[in-house]
Amino acid sequence: MENKSGTLLQVLELFKEAQIQLIASTISDTVEYGIYRIICSEPARGLETLRQAGISADVSDVFAIELDNIPGRAADAVRLLSEAGIGISYLYSFLLAGKGILIFRTDNPEKTERVITEKGLRTLDDRSLLSLV
Repeated sequence: MENKSGTLLQVLELFKEAQIQLIASTISDTVEYGIYRIICSEPARGLETLRQAGISADVSDVFAIELDNIPGRAADAVRLLSEAGIGISYLYSFLLAGKGILIFRTDNPEKTERVITEKGLRTLDDRSLLSLV
């Protein structure tokens, strides 16, 4: 997004008009532009909505795992990835419906998939994440 007043509002209004629910979002900025990452109810439709409005947008594959709402569970999950030599590019961490949720992108998706499976982490797909909203 352009780093100027009103750009964030434009994106939020577009999602409001399209009835697309935001689940989580974050902004990071530089002097010239900002990166607005969104977890939403309908990623494909959200992407199309933004592109039709002339806003540069893309979809990234991420992992979503569900954790027990107990202090330290996020650290335990991240430790498993770190010990496997997997780097996390970005991460969302929040509580939803009494569960800890981690949504993240890594530098090695194939290895991440193996670690998640081998360690028995509970994954969430689009549908199961939305069922918690």
